[in-house]
Formats: sequence, C-alpha cells, structure tokens
Amino acid sequence: MVRLSLVGVVSKVGAMTKTTTVMVTRFVEHPVTRKLVPRSNKYLVHDPEHRCQLEDRVLIRHCAPVSARKHFSLEQIIDSPRSRSKSASPVPGYSQYSQ
Repeated sequence: MVRLSLVGVVSKVGAMTKTTTVMVTRFVEHPVTRKLVPRSNKYLVHDPEHRCQLEDRVLIRHCAPVSARKHFSLEQIIDSPRSRSKSASPVPGYSQYSQ
C-alpha cells in the first residue's frame, strides 16, 4: 500500500503534547460554474520533537494510528516564515537600493 503524503500549513501548535494541527487545502472544480473552489481538511499530526511552528509549510505522511484521531506523522518542514531572512527581497531580481 502506498503511503499518502500531503503538504499543508500548520494552524495550531502546543494545544496538545506531541501533536500539531495541519490544514491541507486542495482545489475542486465546481460542477456547474467550472470554477476552482478551495476545500480544506484539518489533520492531527504526530510531532514528537516539537519542531513545528505556526504557519510552517510541512510535508506529512500517513502512518499507523498513534491515537484515535492522529494518523499522520511529520515528515519534513518545507518552509518556515521565521527562517526567511528579513533582508531578502519579496520580488526576485528587485532590490530597494538599485535605482
């Protein structure tokens, strides 16, 4: 059986020990208007080392049940808002000092 992997954003940290809540958003085509509509699910993720912080983008993987509602484990942290340097330009190739 293939293990399900999902990418989501951490929405809650520290409410439960060794647990993080991750929101996974996907887009579904509306049957009538054919527009893309966002749909999201929340998953409880096992994080034993407390590595996640709020708004981190993470990769989670399906695993054996850790508790009644916790069926995913933290695989890796893809992006963290705190790890980005504050001096980096939000637009690539643009610097506020080049005129």
